[in-house]
Amino acid sequence: MATALLLVGTQGCNNDSLPPAAGYAAVSGTILDATTNSPIRGAVVTLDTVLTATSDDSGHFTFDKVPSGIADYAVAASGYQAVTSSATIEPGKAFTLNLTLSAKPPGQ
Repeated sequence: MATALLLVGTQGCNNDSLPPAAGYAAVSGTILDATTNSPIRGAVVTLDTVLTATSDDSGHFTFDKVPSGIADYAVAASGYQAVTSSATIEPGKAFTLNLTLSAKPPGQ
């Protein structure tokens, strides 16, 4: 009997459908060097500690489907100071996150 209750309980939780598309937004942007304004290749952008993207040769990155709401983000690249902050992602509206990174001081 306990097994039957367990199966009934998990069936209600096992719904693979996603919330409506209006609950998501695309997030993209470019990561640049603060001094030279050159694109930074290989910068890792993390949203809400679970979504990651890496910038390409032009410093560009994209997330196709980010849940709407307040998103914490972190950006890290070799030789640069990491940046962390948050942004509000509105459902169904593309969000652009352009950032500049400063080089780490010598010895760090």
